[in-house]
Amino acid sequence: MKFLEYTPFDSINLFLDQLNLGDCTIRGNLEAFSCKHTATDRRLSISLEHEILDYLGKSSDSDPSSPVEHLSSRSSRKTLIYLVLTLGHMYPDYDFSAVRAHLFFQEEELESFKQMVDTYLSDASRQWAATNEGSSLLDSMTKAIDEVRLHSYCLVWRLYSPFILCPYLMFQVIKIRECDIYSYNPDSDGDPVLEKGAIWSFNYFFYNRKLKRVVSFRCYCTSKLSGDDFLTGVASDAEEEDALIDMDI
Repeated sequence: MKFLEYTPFDSINLFLDQLNLGDCTIRGNLEAFSCKHTATDRRLSISLEHEILDYLGKSSDSDPSSPVEHLSSRSSRKTLIYLVLTLGHMYPDYDFSAVRAHLFFQEEELESFKQMVDTYLSDASRQWAATNEGSSLLDSMTKAIDEVRLHSYCLVWRLYSPFILCPYLMFQVIKIRECDIYSYNPDSDGDPVLEKGAIWSFNYFFYNRKLKRVVSFRCYCTSKLSGDDFLTGVASDAEEEDALIDMDI
């Protein structure tokens, strides 16, 4: 997967970089990737493909809870592999080679993503509106994903061919209405932010098959009250109750 520099995400990522909400901190990030494999991606892709085929050979039916209904379809296997590879780039210090299909879920529509943002980022949304002339955080995110921009190639093109129309005139990272939307819902063994003491977390993927691009949105919340005790699991009942006060849910 190749990371795509996309400036419309910058203001949102800056806002969600360690957002202080009193007793807790929210961290979120929008990223865009093309589905072009690096050498490491290619090796992992081949390994995952073999594992899936081996699984199918031992099972009469594909996993019913998989995000792709029929893993026997090469297109569905590619989708699963792209999601796993994207996770690896989102969390480069975490090994996702053992992640299974049932941890991914295909969302039926964009509304489920909007509902998640409205629920978990309500306080963040109010703070965004207060500093951005009343604009909606959710609307700003979806517009950034869908925004059409002048392609960076055009800047170079104009230097050398100022009188010839650039063939890469416009660039849209992804068309959100043409995307399949997936969420990653890990168990405790597969959660890359659990060791950071996350109270809640979610990961969404917008996959455009035609453009062969993925936009990811990860977000998690940590409590300032729990401190290191949260990580070691020795917090008292009273401390656990305090950690739930004013959570952004």
